[in-house]
Formats: sequence, structure tokens, C-alpha cells
Amino acid sequence: MSTDVAGILFLLSLAVALAVVHVPLGDYMFRVYTSGRDSRAERLVYRAIGADPDAEQTWGAYARSVLAFSAVGLLFLFVFQLVQGRLPLALHAPGTEMTPALAWNTAVSFVTNTNWQAYAGESTQGHLVQMAGLTVQNFVSAAVGMAVAVAFVRGLARRSTGELGNFWVDLVRGCFRILLPLAVIGAVILISGGVIQNFAVHEQVIGTLAGATQTIPGGPVASQEVIKELGTNGGGFFNVNSAHPFENPTAWTNWVEIFLLSIIAFSMPRMFGRMVASPRQGYAIVAVMGVLALISVSLTMFFQLQAHGTVPTAVGSSMEGVEQRFGAADSAVFAAATTLTSTGAVNSFHDSYTSLGGMMTMFNMMLGEVAPGGVGSGLYGMVILAIITVFVAGLMVGRTPEYLGKKITPREMKFAATYFLISPLIVLTGTAAAMAMPGQRAAMLNSGPHGLSEVLYAFTSAANNNGSAFAGLSVNTTWYNTALGMAMLLGRFLPIIVALALAGALARQGRTPDSPGTLPTHRPQFVGMVTGVTLILVALTFLPALALGPLAEGLHS
Repeated sequence: MSTDVAGILFLLSLAVALAVVHVPLGDYMFRVYTSGRDSRAERLVYRAIGADPDAEQTWGAYARSVLAFSAVGLLFLFVFQLVQGRLPLALHAPGTEMTPALAWNTAVSFVTNTNWQAYAGESTQGHLVQMAGLTVQNFVSAAVGMAVAVAFVRGLARRSTGELGNFWVDLVRGCFRILLPLAVIGAVILISGGVIQNFAVHEQVIGTLAGATQTIPGGPVASQEVIKELGTNGGGFFNVNSAHPFENPTAWTNWVEIFLLSIIAFSMPRMFGRMVASPRQGYAIVAVMGVLALISVSLTMFFQLQAHGTVPTAVGSSMEGVEQRFGAADSAVFAAATTLTSTGAVNSFHDSYTSLGGMMTMFNMMLGEVAPGGVGSGLYGMVILAIITVFVAGLMVGRTPEYLGKKITPREMKFAATYFLISPLIVLTGTAAAMAMPGQRAAMLNSGPHGLSEVLYAFTSAANNNGSAFAGLSVNTTWYNTALGMAMLLGRFLPIIVALALAGALARQGRTPDSPGTLPTHRPQFVGMVTGVTLILVALTFLPALALGPLAEGLHS
């Protein structure tokens, strides 16, 4: 079977599997977040943290709860990393101690669901930190994004109220009822496929074919691997992430990991449709996500399989930085999926991709992580783009735009426009600052357009809470650790605050009856409009930067 055909079948099987689980998982999440009952374990957690599960919160209180919870998690993880050498299951390897700047960057990275890593996991983080620090944040940071999405949808579904639900209830239910059960099932599947799960601390010494000995690192990998994908986190237990055979041993585990990182984000629109009492609206949102994802994956595969790359091979595709057990086609699907979903896991090195293939991974993140995006963040990001679309359509026909019975007034549009502009402002400002400083330009492995691409990719990844890296850029410096940490914080929490403020404004409105001039938002026409508006907005914002980086490199080659 040719590489092209195998890659197409790999992609089609993923699409079919995601379509199969879309309705049942979406309906299950709808029941989780609308149920009036709490389990005994959940009630114990509420009692322990002093939360009243029956008390509703305004958007401001909800946002303060998100920020407070995240701040505590950041402080805990920061200190945890600095003192890990005195704790059990530490590596105790000389020269691997965490510096304050690196500990700050890593704590911010995992709390913001970015999981950017400027260190080698197997030689820097002890098993206790991996389990009780990083893996825990993989769960709760994902649950925070899902909670915010649910609160945002309530803003569209509710009428004449200022309340959006209870953050603590949404957080606990997301962890206990959705992420934890799916993670247990996924971990068992990964272990059966060869992903390791043990407590060995660099104790496995084996002989090599050349007669030497090699120390093989062990650790509780499967338990972190499954939630890193399921929660669209992306942080690898090992330095090479999902390219490592202990994290991703075979072609079929590669398929499973792509499925895991897509499953919740692609199912949440079904939950959205149920919550607003119109499943057709959910189908429209997931259709936009699917169209954008299909375009991206198809182009990425084409550029990797057909175009000449940095190191062209006899079959016309670049295999530099690509694992032989996955091949160029399946690696391209993984690269597109991980940058479309804000996961950031990698099974190949994007720095070695063809110029235009590498550009696609950047463009995916520049979309705002909405196709389907991160767990939670993808849903509310896409719905905000739908709101922008109905506003544009309203201007074209001279009517006050409406979405799901809510008027989109200048107040709502200010929130929506602010949400969209936050990420580009962080990305372009950070890239410009790095390129303007000779000391930071020296961190680039390459000069010219490819060097700019390395820096642009880093800030795009940080600001959009993706976490993948273009490689070739030495970021474990005080400046980059600080600057990228700030980009992650601002890129995560400013959009959350704006989204909750918009939800609060929508929740206070009553119901506006449909009229002959109301734009239908569940038809293919609207799907095409949202897709077009998304692509145009991103192109207008980032085209000049892309023209100086990957486009210039691609045209030159």
C-alpha cells in the first residue's frame, strides 16, 4: 500500500471514530453539567474546600474563582519543583536542578494547559513531581477550560439572569465524571500497546548492539501520557515527547493518541447544542471545526508528502525528524491534530518539516485553537467567532444581529473583538521584542526566514496555550522563560475573563423572537460564513509575519 493511500485511510478511520463518539460523549457531558445530584466523593471535596455546591456565581465571581484556583496551583507547582531534590522518587542527577526561572516557566506552562517544556523530562523532573505535580495539573487545567466553556454556554442558554453556575461544581465534575474515567480506560489501552508504567529511576541498564551499555529511564508514563492527550495538555514525560517508544510505541498507539486528543473537543459542540435546546446549532459548530480541520490536515499531508522539504528523499517527502515507525503521512496527521487542538504533543519535529508544512502547524495555532481547539477553550472560541460572523452579516443587511435569541449589540461585540485580538497582540509583540534584541536572536539555531519562524512559532505556541515547539531555539534562558511564561499567562486568562464577561452580558438578556430577517445559524450557509470569517481574520492578522518567515523560505526553495 502506498504512503498516500495509507495516510488517507489513517485519517478516514479517525474521522469515523470521532463521528461515532460525538453524540454519546456529548450527551454524557450534557448530563454531567446539568445534573442536580452530587456523588458522595464530590460532596466530600466541596466540604473540604468550603464550597457551597448550591450557590450560583455571577461572571465576576466565576472568573475570580478560576484565577484564585489557578494562582494556588501555580504557587504550589513552582515550590514543588524547587524542593523536589529533598523528596522521594527524585532523580538526584547532578546538574539537573530546576532554576527559579525554569520552575516558574514550567509551573505557568502546566497551570495554563500549555505544557511548554524547556527541559528534558526524564533527566530533570522526578517521578513524584511528574505524578503529583504535572499530572495533577493536566487534569485540573483541562477541567478549568471545560468549566469555562460550560459557563459560557449557560450565558447563551439562560435568560434575564446574572448567574453562570458554580465554578467549583463544574471543576470537580469535569475531573471526576469525565476526565478520570476516560483516563483510566485510555491508560489501560496504552499500557496494552507497550507504554510503560513503573517507578524505576534510571535503573534499567541494557547492552547495545555495539557492545556498550545504556541506561533506560523508566517511570509512571502511561498515567501521564493519557491525560496529556485527553486534556489537550501535551507535556511529555520524555524529552522527545510522543516520538519516544515508551510514550508512543506503535502505529496503532499513535492512532489512539490522536483520537484521545480530539475526542472531548470534537464532542463538546453536541453538549452545546443540547444545553441551548437546539442540537442543530451544535452540528453547525462542529461542522465548522471539521471543515477547518480537514483543510489543515489535507494541506499538511500534501506539503509533507509531495513538496520538497529540507531533506527530500527519493519518494519526495522529508523524513528528517520523523519516526520510521510512523512515517511522514501519519506524523503529518499528528502534527496537524496537535496544533489544531492546543495539545502540543509531538511525534516528529516540526522544525524539520517542509517550509509550508511547518507553516501549517503555525497557522493551526493562529486560528485561535478552535478546530476543534483545547478542551473547553475550543468551544467558546468557536462560538465567539460565530458571534462575530452574525455581527458581520447583520452589517451587510442593515439589521441588529442576533445569535440564539440574543442581540449582539456593540457591548457584546467589544468583548468578542477583544477576545480575538488578545492572542495576535501577544504573539506579534513577543516576536518583535525577541527579534529586536541581539542576545535573544542568538538563541536561534538558524538565521534568515527559518530563524524568524522558530521565534514566531514559540510565541504563537505560548500565547495560544499549545506548548509544542519548532525546536532549533534555545529557550531555557531567563529572558525566554520569563517572556514565554508571561505570554502563556496572558494568553490563557485574559481570553477567559473576556469570555466570561461576554457570557454574563448575554445571560442578562431576555429572549429575542426570531423574525424574517434573522440569520439562520444552523444551515450550511452559516457554516461556510463562519469558516470564511475565521480564515480571513487570521490571514489579515498574521500574513505579514508568515510572509517574512515560512512563506519566504518556501518561495526561496
